[in-house]
Amino acid sequence: MTIEIPDRAPTAHVIVVGNEKGGSGKSTVAMHLAIALLKQGQRVATIDLDARQRSLTNYVENRRAWVRHIARDLESPAHVCLGDKVDIADGDAAARVLADAIDTLAGNNDYIIIDTPGHDSLLTRVVHALANTLITPMNDSFVDFDVLGTVDPATFGVTGSGHYARMVQESLGQRESFGQPSTNWIVLRNRVSMLGSRNKRLVEEGLQELSRRLGFRYVEGLAERLIFREFYPRGLTAMDDLDARTLGTRPTLSHATARMEVESLLSAIGLVDASAGDEADAEKRDAA
Repeated sequence: MTIEIPDRAPTAHVIVVGNEKGGSGKSTVAMHLAIALLKQGQRVATIDLDARQRSLTNYVENRRAWVRHIARDLESPAHVCLGDKVDIADGDAAARVLADAIDTLAGNNDYIIIDTPGHDSLLTRVVHALANTLITPMNDSFVDFDVLGTVDPATFGVTGSGHYARMVQESLGQRESFGQPSTNWIVLRNRVSMLGSRNKRLVEEGLQELSRRLGFRYVEGLAERLIFREFYPRGLTAMDDLDARTLGTRPTLSHATARMEVESLLSAIGLVDASAGDEADAEKRDAA
């Protein structure tokens, strides 16, 4: 599949959250990153390419509804759901609308975060080729590992690249052919067990080998915590001011633990200074 990317790169920093595997935490990561950047004082826009599931769009809309309910101003990104503007199935038309949306948002924002569906498409390839930073969340299992690499069933040694990794390599190769700088590709290992296990060790060894072959960097992402699922209906993140008014309930140790986990993740990604959000929250509380 041949793609065309604009001759002129967007002026904003484009972050693509992508993986051809559903349930890996793409929308959760995208929303947390958006709010963290907003709290740092950056201007942030988000784009949802998944016209069917609309997880990121629903997340943003839930946040706006919760803001009205609690009568409190919470930072929210400018948001575009591409499926609301064009029939995604019409690839060429959708690509033109996407390019226009990115160009418009880039004029008013420092970062554009794009959440992709769990399947290959023209639009998915276009945004991968535009990515300054590509973040690939994956659950810590060989079911998710399969999109990145294949393994020998006897030894679990890496035998080749998975279908998603091949698509990424093709898209990034086309990006470089247009004279754009290399993409910073980061793989996030979500739902990593706190306990040592054979599966954990084997996945770790496989990622080490793939990172050398494919050129990505991998870091530990988000653990399996119920609190992240509870944030979604209210559009909240662990980076928000987690007091009783914002949460709608008394904060617990789980909230604090989730925040520390996300701060560690954001620091590992290297895009945001997690302490900046803390300072901004403190200033707001002092002003109040």
